[in-house]
Amino acid sequence: MEAGVDYPGLSVVLFCHDGNGNFLLGKRSKNSRDEVGRWDPGGGKVDLHVGVIETLKKEIREEYSTNVLNYKFLGYRDVHRSSKGRKTHWVALDFKVLIKSSMIKNGEPHKLENIGWFTLDNLPAPLHSQFPKFLEKYRDKL
Repeated sequence: MEAGVDYPGLSVVLFCHDGNGNFLLGKRSKNSRDEVGRWDPGGGKVDLHVGVIETLKKEIREEYSTNVLNYKFLGYRDVHRSSKGRKTHWVALDFKVLIKSSMIKNGEPHKLENIGWFTLDNLPAPLHSQFPKFLEKYRDKL
């Protein structure tokens, strides 16, 4: 059985910032599971017997090679979409995460072809299909 396909998967979405209005996004490489070439905030699946916050910290260490200074739970989203011709359903737990900008680097160059800092008024394109929905829901909390 596969998470997100055979039953709802649980994921964390991490929207990292530097405390000065800059947000970190990664551009998905050809080796990504889906949404190749699109920019997104990052995240990952919550595994069985692993806590949500533990997963959040692990994903930030893996993707951006840094630690969490502080985080705020923004809310959740029911994410229904198609991936490779299959319907998927994920429950995304969304977080705003403070990190130290001078410490980041691309920890997963095989999955992320680039990373960069952006303001909400100057986001790169193309964006992950779910990111505009994320921004619509949380813009006032960012």
